[in-house]
Amino acid sequence: MTHALKKLNTILLAGVIIMLAGCSGTSGTVSEPVMGDGYYLDTVCSISIYRMTDGQGEVKPAAEMSDEANAAIAEAFDLCSDLESKISRTRRDSDISRLNDAKGEWVDVSEYTRELIQKGMEYSNMSDGSFDITVGGVTEQWDFHAPEGEAKVPDKEALAEAVKHINYRNIAIEGNRVRLTDPETKLDLGGIAKGWIGDRMTELLESKGVVSAVINLGGNMICIGGKTDEDDFAIGVETPFSDRTEIIGKIDARDKTLVTSGVYERQIEVDGKKYHHILNTGTGWPVETDLDAVTLIADKGRSGDIDALSTICLIKGADEGMKLIEEQDGIEGVFVLSDGDIRTTARAGLEAAK
Repeated sequence: MTHALKKLNTILLAGVIIMLAGCSGTSGTVSEPVMGDGYYLDTVCSISIYRMTDGQGEVKPAAEMSDEANAAIAEAFDLCSDLESKISRTRRDSDISRLNDAKGEWVDVSEYTRELIQKGMEYSNMSDGSFDITVGGVTEQWDFHAPEGEAKVPDKEALAEAVKHINYRNIAIEGNRVRLTDPETKLDLGGIAKGWIGDRMTELLESKGVVSAVINLGGNMICIGGKTDEDDFAIGVETPFSDRTEIIGKIDARDKTLVTSGVYERQIEVDGKKYHHILNTGTGWPVETDLDAVTLIADKGRSGDIDALSTICLIKGADEGMKLIEEQDGIEGVFVLSDGDIRTTARAGLEAAK
């Protein structure tokens, strides 16, 4: 089916956007959220807290508890920064960089890092290696942030050599010790890390009494509660290649997470040809897919799961991706094909833009 497009007068952040500005307080008056933002995880991130519980357990608009709300936002971003410092492939002192440089030796890592590696291995196995967290030797050869006119494609022979060392079975774990049994294998957790970190941020905010909030980590959105006890949050799904000015529709969300992966998110152009960042683990080159974007919806707490699954769907294509999601409990999807067609699973809840 093909849907009409709707123009927005606000900025979209990589795939999904909250379409509501305020919430109703207990008195029925409109109360603006307490908000904070910053640059983390290679994108602009924001947290908007609408309601919190006070010391007596009473739910109040966050604007009436601004000190507590701001403190919760600061702690959540501190946690995000700390976790990013542990799992980033490009930070020289991170757990992942130390593993990649260890040439097969055992490395002590944080419990968080070990948990994330294990989660990544699960989805590497599920996808039969088409999604593989040991793709680091390939991804380090691509620079999808290169300035226009300066982008280059990797050397073909070097890329082919790096592909030989992609195999999640090369990861060994004993407690919080990890080693890569092939000294040339390298990890890259970028396909799952953002969603998994979002889940940890959600847990922290809820522990601080937050009962209504939106965490926006670029293409990863997490809704804690709803706008009010009666009203859900409305989340717009971006039209691919629209310069973040159009949506294909909206999804009502309460205690849900939405993740969008798209071939349009990071691209370079070399000699008139465009290359996107979703890579084929068998060749090292961008995958050929009939999808422009995939948005998956699940209960909050599963952002890491659908982060990985959305990438797997892009790799597999529309037919296999739809089949995969329909086999998952509690996960729905919106698939935007390259020809403009839009397919949804039975309970995705997409309301087409007028």
